[in-house]
Amino acid sequence: MTLPNPDHYFEQAERLVAPASPGAPRQVDLRRAISNAYYGVFHAISASAANQFIGKSKQSTSQHSLLYRSIDHATLRNLCLELRNRKLSSKLGRHAPAGGFGSDIRAFAAAVLDLQQSRHDADYDPSTRYQRSESVAAIRAARDALVSFETASEIEREAFLSLLVFKPR
Repeated sequence: MTLPNPDHYFEQAERLVAPASPGAPRQVDLRRAISNAYYGVFHAISASAANQFIGKSKQSTSQHSLLYRSIDHATLRNLCLELRNRKLSSKLGRHAPAGGFGSDIRAFAAAVLDLQQSRHDADYDPSTRYQRSESVAAIRAARDALVSFETASEIEREAFLSLLVFKPR
């Protein structure tokens, strides 16, 4: 199995908003670009979780696919909402790194929330009109979010992915 490449989502989004002819890009292209920006991040985090707990060398197995497909948008959103708080709930806090989550994971979480809301609006709110600059900003925010995630310590990334995959009790 070949996993979706987040960069391909971003590259497609950039092509959709690139000025190909005079005039503003079509609304459908601007909307799709915003959606792709979020989905690039979503697929990157799904792959990270499956690679972390099943193994990158096992990407062609059904177990890897099972974990990859088990990540859902609501769980990701709820975890990111929790990370907006300076102090995590006791339920999640006991599974956080000793010093808590740092600025990189928190920046990633904030970006995910913004991107997910933007994607939802772009996909489902027909009354909103978009400017090219908004789509370009979403693509940049998505790329920056992944940089923030990768810049975080291994301990923080592992803790984040654990909380995403395993429901604390």
